[in-house]
Amino acid sequence: MTVVVLGGAGYIGSHTVDRLIEKGYDVAVIDNLITGHRAAVNPKARFYQGDIHDRAFLDEVFNKETNVEGVIHFAAFSIVPESMKDPLKYFDNNTGGMITLLKAMRDHDIKRIIFSSTAATYGEPKQIPIKETDPQIPTNPYGESKLCMEKIIHWSDLAYGIKFVALRYFNVAGAKADGSIGEDHHPETHLIPIILQVAAGERTGLKIFGTDYPTKDGTNVRDYVHVVDLADAHILALEYLKAGNDSNAFNLGSSTGFSNKEILEAAREATGQPIPAEDAPRRAGDPSTLIAASDKARKVLGWKPQYDDVKEIIKTAWNWKQTHPKGYNDRGEA
Repeated sequence: MTVVVLGGAGYIGSHTVDRLIEKGYDVAVIDNLITGHRAAVNPKARFYQGDIHDRAFLDEVFNKETNVEGVIHFAAFSIVPESMKDPLKYFDNNTGGMITLLKAMRDHDIKRIIFSSTAATYGEPKQIPIKETDPQIPTNPYGESKLCMEKIIHWSDLAYGIKFVALRYFNVAGAKADGSIGEDHHPETHLIPIILQVAAGERTGLKIFGTDYPTKDGTNVRDYVHVVDLADAHILALEYLKAGNDSNAFNLGSSTGFSNKEILEAAREATGQPIPAEDAPRRAGDPSTLIAASDKARKVLGWKPQYDDVKEIIKTAWNWKQTHPKGYNDRGEA
């Protein structure tokens, strides 16, 4: 039986493919390589380059991969400020792509999908930590596009019997412990790799966007999950559906919030570098505090994150950064 991973050449996708291979799964990867890296894909996985919007391409893949036990879907754009500037790009790729995928799954009788959703679907939370039952009122088009995707899967479940698990999480960080794969975005927009670029001397300093939020030190508070822990949660969700359980949604988080300034201090400790920083204006669409309660995932899925210390998470990212200062280009990728 085969697991098809859409977006399997991306940051979270490549770590998930790697963990699937390590656990003995047969894996096929679909990625258009717009933001992913061919070099990030475990060589034991079959690779198909193409777009989630291309129905003929999806049919071709599913005609070859005739024994699919589930799809894991990471193929979405995920940059909040960009979604504020170009919302149609996000609804077209994220929401529109999901419709094309579900049509193909329906017609090829593929009945399980694990969906990489986002805790951004909650918007500005009513309580901290956020629970799965809390209202979903996104504050940006990225979160709205993912919420639309969740709703579309729900109705597809009722109509076609396509069972799903939606996994909602916030900030993902770190890299495989041996430094063989990691985070490599162009341009980079995530806090920890940007901090590490400063530590490596590639940037002159860090900008902290917003210091007047209603938080302990005025900067955004987020929880952070290690990318390998996140990959394991997707595999546990697939096994949950294979066991015959009904569709569900789970938050994935450390349940501990760290402010941007706290992350900066942890990175200074983890790298031993001074990492200069300066204050900057808020970014549009950024809620002040986002922390997810993950007790449901721990209880129902049996999820047990290995990394609960943000300094240890940053150390794995720093190891990747030091061994691959130019990202995947160091491995010969054009």
